Amino acid sequence: MTLAVDPASPRPDVKRDKATPWMFAVAIFTSACLVFTVQPMVAKLVLPTLGGSPSVWNASMVFFQTALLVGYGYAHLLQRVTALRTQVAIHLVLLAAAALFLPLRISGALGDPDPSAPTLWLLGTLVASVGAPFAVLSATAPLLQAWFARVRAGHADGQNPYVLYAASNLGSFLALLAYPILIEPLASLSGQRWGWSGGYGLFVLLVAGLALLVWRRRSTAGGAVDPAALVASAPMTWRERGMLILLAAAPSSLMLGVTAHLSTDVASAPFLWVAPLALYLLTFVIAFEARPAIGLPLTLAIQGCASAACAALIAFRTGEWAVIFAIHLATFFFTALMCHQLLAARRPAPDRLTEFYLLLSLGGVVGGVFNALIAPAIFNMVWEYPLVLILVGLFRPWGRGPLKKWEVACMLAGVAIALTPPGVLEAMRYSPEFRAQVPEQHMVRMAQAALGVAALFAFLIRDRAVLFTVVIATMVWSGYHISRGYDWDLSERSFFGVMRVATTPDPALGGPVHVLMHGTTLHGAQAQAARHRCRPTLYYATSTPLGQAALQAQSLNPQGAVIGVVGQGAGAMAAYKRAQDRLTFFEIDPMVDRMSRDPRWFSFINGCADGPVRTVLGDARLTMTREAAGSYDLLVIDAFTSDAVPTHLLTVEAIRGYLRLLKPNGVVVLHLSNRNLEITLPAEAAAQALDVPNLHQIYIERDDTPVMAEASTEAMIIAPTEAGIAPYRDDGRWRQLQPTDVRPWTDDYVNLFGALMRQWRYSVR
Repeated sequence: MTLAVDPASPRPDVKRDKATPWMFAVAIFTSACLVFTVQPMVAKLVLPTLGGSPSVWNASMVFFQTALLVGYGYAHLLQRVTALRTQVAIHLVLLAAAALFLPLRISGALGDPDPSAPTLWLLGTLVASVGAPFAVLSATAPLLQAWFARVRAGHADGQNPYVLYAASNLGSFLALLAYPILIEPLASLSGQRWGWSGGYGLFVLLVAGLALLVWRRRSTAGGAVDPAALVASAPMTWRERGMLILLAAAPSSLMLGVTAHLSTDVASAPFLWVAPLALYLLTFVIAFEARPAIGLPLTLAIQGCASAACAALIAFRTGEWAVIFAIHLATFFFTALMCHQLLAARRPAPDRLTEFYLLLSLGGVVGGVFNALIAPAIFNMVWEYPLVLILVGLFRPWGRGPLKKWEVACMLAGVAIALTPPGVLEAMRYSPEFRAQVPEQHMVRMAQAALGVAALFAFLIRDRAVLFTVVIATMVWSGYHISRGYDWDLSERSFFGVMRVATTPDPALGGPVHVLMHGTTLHGAQAQAARHRCRPTLYYATSTPLGQAALQAQSLNPQGAVIGVVGQGAGAMAAYKRAQDRLTFFEIDPMVDRMSRDPRWFSFINGCADGPVRTVLGDARLTMTREAAGSYDLLVIDAFTSDAVPTHLLTVEAIRGYLRLLKPNGVVVLHLSNRNLEITLPAEAAAQALDVPNLHQIYIERDDTPVMAEASTEAMIIAPTEAGIAPYRDDGRWRQLQPTDVRPWTDDYVNLFGALMRQWRYSVR
């Protein structure tokens, strides 16, 4: 960002003040840091109640975008007040009023969320908890830019106050990166809340300093004057307003869409939301710089290449997830940059600055509402991402002059090549001779190669928006037709994510096996052959720590064991239930309960279990508080294997709550298998803090078993008494971990970044 300071003012009554631009820049930078620090902080305070899935983050983003719109609307309305000093006074009063909501806390006015309709609860709770300070802070960027334009009227930098928007987004970008890397590992939640409140106080002082600057401005005659209102420019047309809204809505939608797509269709990864949001903010920094580091012509060329490559791969999942991540994020970055540079090119005169930002914010809300609220209700998969990626091609240059023959030929060739693979593959699937010779995986690779050729033709006509979009749309349709044709038997979507059922062959288990996937994480499998149908598989096999604990609980309680399981999945633990046992699942997603009870897909609950199986819907930390103390023989906490790790289920307070529910000889088993995070040491640290006996086991799946029969499993067993854990001490498969100096996780402190780094260090050894 470059702040230009005019060395010689053309107006003698305007004081040359080189410090003024920096005072405004620092104030805007500080407010942006506060705005983008409070978002993940509030997420840690409230979102774990809803499981922490990408959809929860997307829905919370709708609140933040809407609050931003309210702040921008307030800033725009405040410009109707002619006297600048009156504007400053009003804003200072509102800043002081919003301070009454500090320190930040989560309002309990709405009670517990309804798992079947959590969105309204989440939005309402966020409004009641942080709505006022967030909205007032959000007004800072446009409001201070408008003040800057009036205070610096007659200076060169006063003609382009939009450059301060780069300072705002730079502060947002740095705060977003600092939270998981520095703030979360080094400070407790209570410390973060008070630190943020102190930062808010510092910001108020900065605004007060700017108020003094406005108040002390003097005319050459020595009398107090208010900076003159800017000369009114021609109003924007409704068409222009509509374009600004659309140009802002597309990147907002793509930011949420690429997050959901990558976590659902490519790979599970912690902090996945950070990368798209950080890139989104970075595009604002570049687009609104005085001298952009990347010019629009270069952006258009790279975006055309990246979007064509992305369209060729968007429907396919592959083991080369790092490459796919890079392609999707590069496409998103340059698409968002293209839209924001087009926005910056359309910015109006400074007197309409607040209206411009109001329209920009409205577009952000439109994109967020579409992805977070509308798309999950009307789409069974993350269709919003490819849809917007296609439509944004219409923002590209439409070309000049009549169409050339070679351009039409490129469009027709691209469409024809993209349409060829679906037809060929459909014919090949019905040819047993061909299928026996060419695996379906090879057929898909051939289809991908054809789409790659179509992408080349799309790139050649990148400066003809309509032709380019037609080819891209055909490629995306073709890719999804191919991949969905061989992949899934069922795909459904809820607020908590996309659940899929697929059939995979396992001859050693008698043929077809139904598997349940949540995003890219396997949540259960059941053989369909009658002789294997009630055999618990994968993590729940009798040989794994979870299976061992179930059999031990039944052995110690022949008259009947009381078992609770957090995380229902396909319901495999129900295969252990005897007539005298009582089994309860604690599940947050009603869709999971419905799918696991549907005999078309899984019959562990309705078919294998001897007697009824109870399911309690809602967040386990909330619903388990209503269970009777000392009533369970075994609790299995199986909620840490996916991309969305509910850390609040692994804190000292959470484990203390589990132990409260156990009988004196009962045990709790924590299933700690996780490919991204090392969570065993925080669990061990929590057990140490509670001073309760515990044991650990890593089970490695055997090579001589069917592919879907069992899975390598890591688990920890904790008991309230030594008597409860004694049977497991006699089992050589369970071992005592060495004491750890890792800080235990609590409801006030969680260090996910540390867990990520430990897992990374272990993986590279």
